[in-house]
Amino acid sequence: MRLRLYGFIAAAILLAVAGRAAATPSLVIDVATGDVLYENEATQPWYPASLTKLMTVYVALSAVRDHQISLDTPLVVSRRAASMPPSKMGFKPGTEVTLGNALKMLMVKSPNDIAITIAEGIAGSVEAFADDMNAAAGRLGMTQSHFVNPNGLHNPDHYSSAHDLAVLGRAIYLTFPQYADLFDIGAIRVGGQIIRNHNNMLGRYPGVDGMKTGFTCNAGFNLVASATRGNRHYIAVVLGAPNAQTRLVRTAVLFDRAFTGIDHPQPMEAEAASGGTPEDMHNSACRRRGHGVAVFQAETDRLEEPLQTQSQRPQSPLGLFNASALAQETPVALRIAMMPEPSFDPEPVGIGPVAGYNGPIAGPRAPHTPVGTPLLADVNPIAATPANEPSEDTPDASDDHDAAKVAATDEGDSDTPHPAKAEKPAKAKHAKAGKAKAYHEVAAKPAHGKHRLAKESKAKKSRIAAHTSKTKSAKLSKSKLAKAKVAKSKTSKTASKKIKSKKLAAKSHPKHAASSDN
Repeated sequence: MRLRLYGFIAAAILLAVAGRAAATPSLVIDVATGDVLYENEATQPWYPASLTKLMTVYVALSAVRDHQISLDTPLVVSRRAASMPPSKMGFKPGTEVTLGNALKMLMVKSPNDIAITIAEGIAGSVEAFADDMNAAAGRLGMTQSHFVNPNGLHNPDHYSSAHDLAVLGRAIYLTFPQYADLFDIGAIRVGGQIIRNHNNMLGRYPGVDGMKTGFTCNAGFNLVASATRGNRHYIAVVLGAPNAQTRLVRTAVLFDRAFTGIDHPQPMEAEAASGGTPEDMHNSACRRRGHGVAVFQAETDRLEEPLQTQSQRPQSPLGLFNASALAQETPVALRIAMMPEPSFDPEPVGIGPVAGYNGPIAGPRAPHTPVGTPLLADVNPIAATPANEPSEDTPDASDDHDAAKVAATDEGDSDTPHPAKAEKPAKAKHAKAGKAKAYHEVAAKPAHGKHRLAKESKAKKSRIAAHTSKTKSAKLSKSKLAKAKVAKSKTSKTASKKIKSKKLAAKSHPKHAASSDN
């Protein structure tokens, strides 16, 4: 009887856990009609993390459309931009990058420094650009959103919702169809480094053609994904997943349900602004992740149950790892986690202006002044740094890292990193030239490493020796002075005794006293 009671209690706890998992915000919409196929807590306020950069792109493309700026306009990296935490490109202040290249970097690498560079280049300041973001959100009917920065780094006043992010994604595709390829770049090449897209749906789920990932410990793992098959185009939003893998499977399940007709379209209703505070995912995304994964997976399994009965063709072993073959198979979610990392032809991007460009340069300036207005005095273009030297202050947070390592980079909006692939070595003469250049650069720089330590140690020893010598000299002088005083004192006493003796003698022999006093 007691065992049955314990079993009942355990079952009740599992049901309660599964019930709480249903609060994870998600939404699937039809891009053509705006109809909703699936939604769960879609109006719940949420920290969007780098999904914010979709709004940054929307405002930037709107400025291009309105002829305020062009994709060839060079943007200057400011000191404020360069100070951003990872994920970042790591360009030095004064480096120039065109708006077109900056947008590609933004969608693939998700660098926080480039987001600031875009904002300052278009609106003059981050704060002015945030005003533009909120104005655009108002026009689109995003009533549950408020933006304070262009990169999504955590701020309690910076939030959105699954509903609003789906509205934004749809608006981008409908308003700027000519730029749809911007969200489908699997990798970029910056000099000798290849940087892969954090969106692990690309190349794995048939028909996926965008859009953007986002992660901070406060937000969890977020994704706005787009998939097209034939004349059907859907956008799925998943917020607050405990890791990148569970986010991948949940998104695949939602797309499977849409493409197989399990979820039927319903008109999207205009949503009023909802109150409440965004949920902080720090515990489930960066600390006690095991519990968060179990809860999230339980809800994914529930959503996947109707797909288990879907008829499937017999599949060859090779088809398991063939995305084009999988396009005819449903559900893909059952196999997507087993697929290998896809291969992409990297899109080349770089720094510096386009050859022959002689137009204005954009950067920090008076808010909302036109491009070409003089830049602020503390931002001056400098010689471009090598395009193959992007860097980060700290590594991106890996989905497999422990909680401490993930928490250490929670502000960097970093999904699972992909190692850079180096190009082939340069030809011999170029390599020698590079070494010579490196030698002169090192010679021009202050000593560093063990050489610097050696110099510092030598200087320190010299200071100590000098101090010791000075101290000894001081002690010696004091000692001599003391001895001199003692000697003087002895002499004085001796003289005093002689005088006293003479006086006594004078009293005893008066006739000798006169001659002695003269």
